[in-house]
Amino acid sequence: MDASYTRRLLYPPIRPLESFHLPVGDGHELYVEECGRPDGIPVITLHGGPGGGVSPALRRFFDPRRYRIILFDQRGCGRSTPHGSLENNTTQKLIEDIEKIRVHMGVDQWLVFGGSWGATLSLAYAREHADRCLGLVLRGVFLCTQIELDWFYRQGANMLFPDAWERLVDPLAPEERDDIIKAYYERLAEPDLVRRRPDALAWARWESALISMAGDPSAPLADPIRADALARLETHYFLHKGFFERDGLLLEEADRFNQLPGVIVQGRYDVVTPPRSAWALARAWPRARLQMIGDAGHAAGEPGVVDALVRATDAFAARLT
Repeated sequence: MDASYTRRLLYPPIRPLESFHLPVGDGHELYVEECGRPDGIPVITLHGGPGGGVSPALRRFFDPRRYRIILFDQRGCGRSTPHGSLENNTTQKLIEDIEKIRVHMGVDQWLVFGGSWGATLSLAYAREHADRCLGLVLRGVFLCTQIELDWFYRQGANMLFPDAWERLVDPLAPEERDDIIKAYYERLAEPDLVRRRPDALAWARWESALISMAGDPSAPLADPIRADALARLETHYFLHKGFFERDGLLLEEADRFNQLPGVIVQGRYDVVTPPRSAWALARAWPRARLQMIGDAGHAAGEPGVVDALVRATDAFAARLT
């Protein structure tokens, strides 16, 4: 990198212009917030997980003088209710929710921004509603394929993080260890929040330990309530293979969205969603520009990732304005 190159930082913290709960049916109400410029370029931000929820930092990848920034907590997580609910919680339902938010907000087309599971959901949404997308900005591409799930929960990442892996599998009986996702899904079906908390924390700590290159594999997870939603929703979605009709669907049907402009930002040393998926997606999507960040892992907050994402949203703002 040129010595004169200065990495971009997140935009300064901002507060929502408004926030509200939107009923979307099936007993679910979504927390939605709007930030930035009311007449700006609309952008919908899709958080990770499934079950992660939005954070104030997600507002800061966009110039608030140019963007109308719309964020929401997906079903069952964050400030959406009912918290941790798996009922009527599928990828198709989330796509329908995004459309309900778009209609409610009076948006014709918007930029779609998502990382990790948010990238999965962005692609699934664009596959069905490409005509509603101005473009996509994706980070840490995850296609929810069997090979990706096996890497993270069967054989792959455990070779690099044996200490964190041991903490994940230690609570399980020997006969449970052949299928980590199924074992934790069944354990987290325990209706009592307090009784299932150790399993929820064990599940969430595994992922948390591997997200950042600067992370500590033994670091505790601070929020047990958030960990509970994350663990229940991830095991639910991963056991059902993302609720896609077949394995590899998003890549196979890239022609349904690959006419859209896109930017893919991928950490070279991302062990949560390894670069192979981003590379394959870029090969199937000629209008997308892949940026491999050589000193980054999976976390959205790593300096090189922040720089690339902010530059991408600035470039879209210049083009769309």
